Amino acid sequence: MTRVLVAGFKHETNTFCRRPADMTAYRERELLVGDGVAAALKGTRTEIAAYLDFCAAEGWEVRTPVHANAMPSGPVTRDVFDFVRDCILECLESDGPFDALLLCLHGAMACEYTEDGEGELLALIRARIGTAVPIAATLDLHANVTDRMAALADVLIPYRTYPHIDQYEVATQVAGLVKRTLAGEIKPVTTVRRGAMLDGADHGRTTVDGPMTQVLGSCERLLVRPDVLAAGVCAGFPWADTHDTGPTALIVGNGAQADHGALADKLVQEIWDKRHIVTIQTLSIEEAMTRARAHKPAGKPVVLADFADNPGGGGYGDATLLLKGMLDANLANAAFATIYDPVSAMICRDNGLGAIVHLELGGKTDPAYGGPLAVRGTVKAVTNGQFRLEGPMTAGLKVDMGTTAVVTIDGIDVVVASRKFQVYDQMFLRHARIDPLLKSFVAVKSAHHFRAAFQPIAAEVLVVDGGGGLTSRNYRELDYQRVRRPVYPLDLD
Repeated sequence: MTRVLVAGFKHETNTFCRRPADMTAYRERELLVGDGVAAALKGTRTEIAAYLDFCAAEGWEVRTPVHANAMPSGPVTRDVFDFVRDCILECLESDGPFDALLLCLHGAMACEYTEDGEGELLALIRARIGTAVPIAATLDLHANVTDRMAALADVLIPYRTYPHIDQYEVATQVAGLVKRTLAGEIKPVTTVRRGAMLDGADHGRTTVDGPMTQVLGSCERLLVRPDVLAAGVCAGFPWADTHDTGPTALIVGNGAQADHGALADKLVQEIWDKRHIVTIQTLSIEEAMTRARAHKPAGKPVVLADFADNPGGGGYGDATLLLKGMLDANLANAAFATIYDPVSAMICRDNGLGAIVHLELGGKTDPAYGGPLAVRGTVKAVTNGQFRLEGPMTAGLKVDMGTTAVVTIDGIDVVVASRKFQVYDQMFLRHARIDPLLKSFVAVKSAHHFRAAFQPIAAEVLVVDGGGGLTSRNYRELDYQRVRRPVYPLDLD
């Protein structure tokens, strides 16, 4: 019987973020071990679920030592890395041998002691199992793929959609290549190339035709060659001060072919040639408020996205500049999700439904991005913050935001959470009895993932980059020290 180890270790590291990805951060999102991995993830639209389904269909025996996933933040701490490493290596030692490893990685994980977290993990695994056992992994579309990662993994395939709605399908593709490898049909080898860019391919956006969809079309056309098993592009994660930060092109070939590097180079050149093309318009807070006030009711909400303080990119989730702008603009019948502020959430819980509370709301991590707002509001709802996502992204996955409250402030229902999450599903509002369809304005802490669930219900989408957050596009204001130079847009046109 074929025996497979399935595991996940994910983190998108914003090296400029002062909050580390420690054990608490992982426990607050996902830190699953042993049988708990399948219990939590089977039946969801996640990579691990796809691996488990594929193995079950093939009759493969599976071990799941660990799946760890924290919200994007600062570097992963040494104790977290060591814990996940030990879970995997001990499983290899005690339950091995295995015929293959199926991994769920991000590709932009930096740790306290190494800027290439995935490369370090893969090296330790290879040292234990040797070179004959295939290792295959999914990657996030925003991975910063290193040469070391490509050399140590037989198969690396990134998502093709942003918002990421194809994790399940990509993981199924990865498992399929492992099946063919074990059958002796193919010998996959991954080749990676990068250019002199921090960011590219329109940051990977695929909701409209643009640089990313076009370069993915170029990838698809390469598959007519029998020696090309998969071709993909990672747009990179620019808020990481690491040597290899930036877009990459990956070719998974059937054996090492001399021209696979040239094929990847052509994809990188296509990204470079279109580096100035973006498919979204970001607005200042003032511009967004002017547009919002001018909007005529259409039976659908205007959706405002807080691009600069996106928790999905390492933002703190408690910046208050956009909320203050909405309050100053007197936007009524509005909702805002979410403000990360466990202290205010507890105050609302302790005072109870209907209570009038005075809060110093948000802004507690870095007041430079909007300090605490002194507000007076009414507690409208209190929840335990637990619900399951409805999709399209990662449908079925359980979320636990901790104690959560809705406080109404001058016509705006503000969701105040005890844990930091990006808002990319309507359930972040609906679980607290806020129907976004009944609102005139809905603001979300998200840069782009929100479009999967909110764009279909929006009368208009306003993407707000007020500069007040860690995920603003003001790269030249950040203190890059380790990234290779020269690099666009820090040095090059």
